[in-house]
Amino acid sequence: MIKGETMSAIDVKLNVFEGPLDLLLHLIEKNKVNIYDIPIVTITEQYLDYVNHMEEEDLDVMSEFLVMAATLIRIKSKMLLPKVTEDDEEEEDPRDELVRRLLEYKMYKYAASELKDLELDGAKAFYKKESIPAEVKNFKPAVDTVALISEYDINLERLNEIFKSVMRKQVEKVDPIRSKFKNIEREEISLEAKMAEIREQVRGLAGINFRTLLEMQASRSNIIVTFLAILELMKIGAIQIRQEEIFGEIIIDSRDDIETYELNSFTVSADKEDTNESASAEEKPDTI
Repeated sequence: MIKGETMSAIDVKLNVFEGPLDLLLHLIEKNKVNIYDIPIVTITEQYLDYVNHMEEEDLDVMSEFLVMAATLIRIKSKMLLPKVTEDDEEEEDPRDELVRRLLEYKMYKYAASELKDLELDGAKAFYKKESIPAEVKNFKPAVDTVALISEYDINLERLNEIFKSVMRKQVEKVDPIRSKFKNIEREEISLEAKMAEIREQVRGLAGINFRTLLEMQASRSNIIVTFLAILELMKIGAIQIRQEEIFGEIIIDSRDDIETYELNSFTVSADKEDTNESASAEEKPDTI
């Protein structure tokens, strides 16, 4: 830093400069001299005048300026001494190394200034946050159902055969009590709920028999919804089916890599028997 009064040759403060090269470059530009032909005597005198007026407590910083001062004095001395080289040998200019360092520093200083300007320009701009539509962000490619079951030589026709077989057995069942029912209450069966139920049944198990799962259902409507739920779970890749041997039982397995799935909920009506013959229409508005 400079003392209270400004110097005649230099009217800037030390904290403007980032080091001795920065100060030298300032003196060259201030005196409007060619950097390739530095008047070393004038520049050295101004540089030493500046250093003599410094009040720098940091020894590392001060030592850098003193080293450059010694370099300038050495160059000045060489230039003042008479040349002792042969006529056919050209002596190297003592200022060449200093010029090289100044040009290199000037290049990096310019690049730093350009980067600073870009940073300031960027701070003035406001960028819109990314806005990805939900349908794009949550998109999941459809599972190839055919490829999923082809690994075990199973086709959809085989699943359909089992489904029809279970449906026929359900029709052939004779229920002597059913004929006594007077009122039939409609039961809403949610496909989504049935899918969740099947996922819960097969999760953590070695597998569940496809035919057995259908035969466990209490009504034809439940069988239909269960069959549809299995197809939907296969479609989204939540389950997979396998057949250990030809004409063997078809087993449903859970896919642990599928955590969740989304499906629009819809319901299927099923007939649910009511044994209370005296139920009134007001108490059971859904009965027929």
